[in-house]
Amino acid sequence: MSITLAIEMEDDIFPALQEDPAQRILEMRLYSAAKWYELGRVSQSKAAEIAGMSRADFISALSRFGVTPFQETAEEITRGLGS
Repeated sequence: MSITLAIEMEDDIFPALQEDPAQRILEMRLYSAAKWYELGRVSQSKAAEIAGMSRADFISALSRFGVTPFQETAEEITRGLGS
C-alpha cells in the first residue's frame, strides 16, 4: 500500500526557483529523508527508499546537507570497543 502526499504551491514558485517541478519534488523527498535520517527516525535503507535512490547514492547525498552517514557517535563506538 502506498500513500500519496500533496503539497499545494502557487504556479509562480517553480519558475522563480528556475527548476523543473519534477526535479524539485525529487529534491524535496531527499531533503525529508536526510532530515529524518539525521534525527534517527529512519534507517539509511528506509531513508534511501524515501528519497527514491540506492543506499550508496543516499549516503553520498548526505554530504550535501552536512549529515554524517554514521548512526553512532565516536564516543558510542569507543565505548562499544571497550565492552
